[in-house]
Amino acid sequence: MGKIASLLVLLLTHPLEFRTLLQFYLYHEQKRDITSKQEHPTSGWDRSSMRRCWEFLDMTSRSFAAVIKELEGDLARTICIYYLVLRGLDTIEDDMTIPDEIKQPILRSFHEKTVTPGWTFSDNGPNEKDRQLLVEYDIVVEEVNRLAPPYKTIILDICHKMEIGMADYAHKAATTGTVYLETIAEYDLYCHYVAGLVGEGLTRIWAASGKEAPWLCEQMELANSMGLLLQKTNIIRDFREDVEQQRFFWPREIWAKYGFEEMKDMYEKGDTEHATWIQSGMIVDALRHACDSLDYLRLLKNQSVFVFCAVPACMAMATLALCFMNPEMFQRNIKIRKAQAAELIMRSTNARDVALIFREYARKIHAKAKPQDPNFLRISVMCGKIELWCEQNYPSFVILERNRVTYDPLDKRTMVINLEEKRIEANKNPPSSPDMLPWELATYIAGAFTLVIGLSALVGYAVLKVYGE
Repeated sequence: MGKIASLLVLLLTHPLEFRTLLQFYLYHEQKRDITSKQEHPTSGWDRSSMRRCWEFLDMTSRSFAAVIKELEGDLARTICIYYLVLRGLDTIEDDMTIPDEIKQPILRSFHEKTVTPGWTFSDNGPNEKDRQLLVEYDIVVEEVNRLAPPYKTIILDICHKMEIGMADYAHKAATTGTVYLETIAEYDLYCHYVAGLVGEGLTRIWAASGKEAPWLCEQMELANSMGLLLQKTNIIRDFREDVEQQRFFWPREIWAKYGFEEMKDMYEKGDTEHATWIQSGMIVDALRHACDSLDYLRLLKNQSVFVFCAVPACMAMATLALCFMNPEMFQRNIKIRKAQAAELIMRSTNARDVALIFREYARKIHAKAKPQDPNFLRISVMCGKIELWCEQNYPSFVILERNRVTYDPLDKRTMVINLEEKRIEANKNPPSSPDMLPWELATYIAGAFTLVIGLSALVGYAVLKVYGE
């Protein structure tokens, strides 16, 4: 009844959003059902341990759970386990109630514990939302050990790299009392450890599965940027929650301006204008990963892999547009509306549409930018780069119809295209001389020979006539 009542309220207050949600529920088909019998060999639903892992996935990440379940073949199960391993590691790192002398050895050996049968951890604080995952972590361990060797190797390698970075930051906070990130470079490194490495692992798994080309593993810089775009968006959006829980991820290089001494000053002092200027600085920093993310998405060929990566990226752009110049972000956690999320899921099906979504939200960000903001020019440049990327890769004068491609007749570039097409057509069909029969050719040669002989004789006669007398 509660859901029906909320839909009725939505119908009355936001009818267009109601229509979008209705279209999503009616027409957006689930690509696969991991519970069906024919999917058991790849989804592992016939095993109680794997069913529990799917339940943990739903409990720990509603947003990722849906797209993970639609991945093809054994990729869904592999990425589910990959996510739970890293979620378990992150749960230990985030828990401020665990003393550093206990946290350090666990973090630095987590990749080993992930393959140790029967290992669990129950010392998380009672308020840690994902503590139950670690209480029953032996189930995850069992499923990790069932993975194909290439997948298992990749997951453990990424876990090992990530745990080192997390342990270093946790130790620094515990021993020096410094809980802030100082510079943008340090911020980038932290985001690399917690998100860029996730992108690296996913890319290696795509290639190992055969669903994507092996050379995709050479594009780790793009994969890292993809992870940083998502992570930085979450850090920006979760500002208030993180500050209240004493987690400070915004780099001091950006926020320690305009008289702010602590991050909480941005909402306690009431200086909304300067706070939004700092917010725009954070969003500029996140937007510098947008074009790399679009480059990465263009390399993906498998549809389920593409959708898995594209949907979170589009939602990140929508979230950045929502947060930009929005003082409410400092007062509470804000999220894009369900109808907007549903629309993005339905639209994020190919690289061209995703690029247009990026451009759409970049334009919304630029439209809200204020000239008095010190970041105004940088915002304009970043939004312009996204616009330029879209124009270079998917020119706006090209009109895609159902069965053909046409061009905007009002765009000057259409004239250039038409001239180029005519030139190519002319080169394909050069004008040919009419066929000439052999006797005609002989006639022309004989006539030319007779003419030459006649002229020579006439010249000789004239010479003898003149000089002979």
